[in-house]
Amino acid sequence: MPEKQVKSKQRVADHGEVFTNEREVKAMCDLVKHETERIDSRFLEPACGEGAFLTEILRRKLAVVKSKYGKSPFDYERYAVLAITSIYGVDILEDNTEICRQKLFEIWNKEYTTNAKAQANDQCRETVKFILRKNILCGDALTMQQADGSPIIFAEWNLVTGNQIKRRDYALDELLSGHEEQMNIFQIGWEYDEEVQAFIPAPVREYPLTDYRRLAQHE
Repeated sequence: MPEKQVKSKQRVADHGEVFTNEREVKAMCDLVKHETERIDSRFLEPACGEGAFLTEILRRKLAVVKSKYGKSPFDYERYAVLAITSIYGVDILEDNTEICRQKLFEIWNKEYTTNAKAQANDQCRETVKFILRKNILCGDALTMQQADGSPIIFAEWNLVTGNQIKRRDYALDELLSGHEEQMNIFQIGWEYDEEVQAFIPAPVREYPLTDYRRLAQHE
């Protein structure tokens, strides 16, 4: 049964909140189909609501993880975690962000439990919950501030080698600053990123290489 597009008239009046139909979500994701099927391709939804787009993207990523690594519970677990690290969302309403995190976790956990079988464990599940708390935030993507007025800070997670993940935190406003600034290679605090082949701001915080199952130790 399709989900409602409107929770209440008051929320529409106050926040312009109207959810996108599943059919439109799938059609729009199909426009970038190749990217949705890259396990590590990052997506940010600046008004994520309850996660209609993000849940569809996660399902597609996990389908690829299953097709590539489904025969190895060990590899499946690593790459299923990598898939969840690539999904980001912001919403101005706290209840939406909570529901979004919950939906993403439920989708992830169902696939993980089915495919990892006996290797499925609560430590990995807690890691995914931790990542979702860092990746799905309550805030305003226009002001780039969280609900408490602090800057929106997102964690970048990179699977470096084996089980080791490198986490670096970035301020969203700096990442989205003007193109003219990025052209200035002498910009103080900026560094060259090989992945995007451009200068980007230096992280506001950097963490040591950590086994993905122990990421929550670095709150």
